[in-house]
Amino acid sequence: MARIVINKVRKDFGDFTAVQESTFTIEDGEFFMLLGPSGCGKTTTLRMIAGLELPTSGEILLDGEEISQKPASQRDIAFVFQMFALYPHMNVRKNISYPLVSQGMRRHDVRAKVLEVAEILGIVDLLDRPVGGLSGGDRQRVALGRAIVRNPKAFMMDEPLGALDAEFRERMAEELRSLHDRMGATTVYVTHDQLEAMQMGDKIVVMNNAVVEQFGTPQEVYDKPASLFVADFIGSPSMNFLRFNGAVEKGATTVSLEGQVIDVPQQLAGASGDLIFGVRPEKIILNDSSGYRGEVLAAEYLGTTQIVTIKTANGVVKARINADQVVTTGELVGLSFVPESITLFDEPSGKANLSVLNQDVLNNGRS
Repeated sequence: MARIVINKVRKDFGDFTAVQESTFTIEDGEFFMLLGPSGCGKTTTLRMIAGLELPTSGEILLDGEEISQKPASQRDIAFVFQMFALYPHMNVRKNISYPLVSQGMRRHDVRAKVLEVAEILGIVDLLDRPVGGLSGGDRQRVALGRAIVRNPKAFMMDEPLGALDAEFRERMAEELRSLHDRMGATTVYVTHDQLEAMQMGDKIVVMNNAVVEQFGTPQEVYDKPASLFVADFIGSPSMNFLRFNGAVEKGATTVSLEGQVIDVPQQLAGASGDLIFGVRPEKIILNDSSGYRGEVLAAEYLGTTQIVTIKTANGVVKARINADQVVTTGELVGLSFVPESITLFDEPSGKANLSVLNQDVLNNGRS
């Protein structure tokens, strides 16, 4: 079992705060993603879990045991680095077996364990080859093998696919997820790539400027972003934002944009002030009967779909529509929105209207 609890963990480097009181829980067997832009604190959080950095304050629990001040050697956690960190003077077999040899395991048992791991990773034919002549993908498999061979309680992975080209990266992402599903081990994975996080993760923590912005499943983070940052960072294209000043009356199910009535979910009733109306591109429908209109600026063909850029009175939006729907640059089109997909944000704070979000997907994901 490897349930990891992060409770109000903070990390300061002098006057600089790298992580600010993060709180979330990684359940046993989860593939857990730490997602955010460079410098947001995700790698520092990973290193604190692994014991490579000690937190300034807060608790880290592994299977109920408080480990925040224990060194890495006492945590039974394996770390996979972005740049592989292999021993160049050793061949593949010796790289994988090194942790077991260091622990004093018998030679026969080491050979059997290395062979077992190599079969899982499909690198049996590479065992006697020097690591220097391997491709990036094979080196990453060797690095994974060295971590797996120990049977640790949890795996920490710091952008392990970052050094691979796009095609190899996609293939290795599938292999990593498949490997995780077969082994069932708790995995914490750092990435700045939101597509990678959505593709691989069971849960996602989105970080920005040392703060946990949101914690939840990929669908929760995509459908119900807790802040403007999350809504903008997740999705390609990202969520559209239409600014307006007004209110959603209690009990009402509509708002007025430029005099046109737009349906919204009833749970958004009561929001007021400087509001931002958020909607995903695939939830915008080009509808001639709608009174809310905009001018088509461009259309980007993507095979089965196209992305249409439209200028409205409240801002520019992107709509994802079928490729066979005909639109022309300069054309005025009507826009309607799927009501249940709408999120309202408070512009000054950047936070979503709290009534539309479940408590377990709000800031910090406290459990």
